[in-house]
Amino acid sequence: MSELPAAPPPPDVPGDIPAAEFRAAMHRVADIVADYLEHVGAYPVLPRIAPGEVRRALPAAPPEEPEPLEAILADYRRLIEPNVTHWNHPGFLAYFAITGSGPGILGETLAAGLNVNAMLWRTGPAATELEEVVCDWLRQLLSLPAGFVGHINDTASVSSFLALAAARHRLPGLAIRERGMAGRRDLPPLVVYASEQAHSSIDKAVMALGIGHANLRKVETDDEYRMGAASLEAAIAADRAAGRLPAAVVATAGTTSTTSVDPLRAVAGICRREGIWLHVDAAYAGSAAICPEFRALFDGIGEADSIVVNPHKWLFTPVDCSVLFVRDPGAFREAFAHVPEYLRTAETGVTNLMDYGIQMGRRFRALKLWMVMRAFGAEGLRARIRAHCALAREFAAWVEREPGFALSAPVPFSTVCFRAVGAAGPAEQDAMNERLLSAINAAGSVFLSHTTLRGRYVLRLAIGNLRTGREHLERAWALIRSLASELGRTADA
Repeated sequence: MSELPAAPPPPDVPGDIPAAEFRAAMHRVADIVADYLEHVGAYPVLPRIAPGEVRRALPAAPPEEPEPLEAILADYRRLIEPNVTHWNHPGFLAYFAITGSGPGILGETLAAGLNVNAMLWRTGPAATELEEVVCDWLRQLLSLPAGFVGHINDTASVSSFLALAAARHRLPGLAIRERGMAGRRDLPPLVVYASEQAHSSIDKAVMALGIGHANLRKVETDDEYRMGAASLEAAIAADRAAGRLPAAVVATAGTTSTTSVDPLRAVAGICRREGIWLHVDAAYAGSAAICPEFRALFDGIGEADSIVVNPHKWLFTPVDCSVLFVRDPGAFREAFAHVPEYLRTAETGVTNLMDYGIQMGRRFRALKLWMVMRAFGAEGLRARIRAHCALAREFAAWVEREPGFALSAPVPFSTVCFRAVGAAGPAEQDAMNERLLSAINAAGSVFLSHTTLRGRYVLRLAIGNLRTGREHLERAWALIRSLASELGRTADA
């Protein structure tokens, strides 16, 4: 029997880039990021490019051979950094302004280096336990009852989706987890209630959960855009009488358009009497509850079954970081836990974060929030939120004093809704405000967004960036007034 030929030696495994090359590139990246944050105000907030320009500047196919990191970073500076919308810009006053703070960026970098997937305690012991601790720190700062337990998701949209899924699971006798919802004659239509000012993520959640958009009741609001408790109660009674099953109520603490806060205690009382899950969307404004003087606005929030607060909105943590607090963690585990054999472990008495949602992979988001909370401290965070609210009140006062402008909603936090008004009718005013917003954003120094309130077109100015100061608002207001005057003269010509 002839001998087999000797096997060739195994090829060398290429591995990662050399450590020295990586170290040099990381130092260069640190300089790039620091320079960017220091000088971001020199960019126009919105890049002056047309759709497709970045794509056309990039190769259509991936590189076959390795490219030097220096060349890649040079292309980043040339193609990417100038052509993003600059959310870290001090003139970014649209939507809800956010901040990638220095401590948060450091935490994000370290988390990328560790590359942890904390799906199980075993796969991320420090990540899991730090998440538990940092969420409880936030619970304490928000003055929520000790029974609430928090975990971190990517966005409030996902946090609210999970809360409504848990509410659906808790409905007695339906066994939706096992039997589903399709083709069941024994399953009445489920109904979710939210105000007409609720975030669109609630619409998406009921569609994705199989509840159906037609079964989302948009409850009317009062003169300050807050959910009407009496209207909610009447809607629930009408649905029960029609054979439908109320599944959950979503109250909002800081609506997207006006930052109004629904009457949480009254809504919670209705939910307790009716046996309905109460979810509170406090994604933006919930952070203000770390300041004792704002807590009265959130009266009753501790009666909720679930609450979402986004540190990536107003606690200066880079996106994404959304904390979902739940009163009954067991309800979440019952709704979502499913452990295949290959993920079974021997540890007992530990948290496996994969049991609290549909996500298996979990980034180490707690690290950046931990570093932000430590680097600024509770008082530092409070001081920044108070400063933003004070700036918003000052801007609102400028609007109130200026002929030809009017506030469109109260200003409980750091967002101002206003519009230019004049002798023309409401429709003409709407068109003028739309033109005004386009002119403001085209100027480049600031970026505002809009909404509609009671059918009218309204401008929104939201303060939440650490780099936004009084001087930026003064420049923004001067620009707004100048452009409004110019548009008025054009209309009169």
